[in-house]
Amino acid sequence: MPYEAPTHTVERSLRATTGAKVIAGVDEVGRGAWAGPVTVCAAITGLRRPPDGLTDSKLLTVKRRDELAEALESWVTAYALGDASPEEIDELGMTAALRLAAVRALEALPVRPDAVILDGKHDYLGTPWQVRTVIKGDRSCVAVAAASVIAKVRRDRMMAVLGEGAEGIEQFGFAANAGYPSPVHRAALERLGPTPYHRLSWAYMDGLPRWRHLKKVRRSEESLELETGGQLGFDF
Repeated sequence: MPYEAPTHTVERSLRATTGAKVIAGVDEVGRGAWAGPVTVCAAITGLRRPPDGLTDSKLLTVKRRDELAEALESWVTAYALGDASPEEIDELGMTAALRLAAVRALEALPVRPDAVILDGKHDYLGTPWQVRTVIKGDRSCVAVAAASVIAKVRRDRMMAVLGEGAEGIEQFGFAANAGYPSPVHRAALERLGPTPYHRLSWAYMDGLPRWRHLKKVRRSEESLELETGGQLGFDF
């Protein structure tokens, strides 16, 4: 099924209305997984024509996604990735963990962007970044679509490597499910319990009677702010 190709419309609008010259597209992968990090990619593309077939990574076959990621990594002006670990997700919550991963990606770029296009409707970045949110930006914006593909391929590969790690980990099927819920993943959790790669504050732990005692209770954002003297820097 053909999809409408992403464009530079938002990038051009930001250039015209804000004077921004360096614009990064940002997208995440792993938000809904039970295991593994949440990974964010920041990509700077300029206004050049992208490789054919670029779109939201979720709309692509694995083969085509891998091919596009390889082409994009040499085509983009620059890109960088940032992760927030399962421990950080448990400690901070997903909104703050997303911001942490996104800031890590943005700060790893060779040049600081003047503006950021963020996929979705919620600005989890906040100040000091100049952010334009775009619903389904991974389908409509070239830079965000590029970030979507690179992030997905890199995280999937990371999870496949994790799945080949310590004895027993391969039973969770990370190479196939990338840490997301699946029958194989659920069965392994019930039988073996969570691994060090699992998010232990998540609700799926309530459905594991043998392992429920391992569930972590995440502290509120307010208590974290108090403990750090308001130095977390997260905007909710």
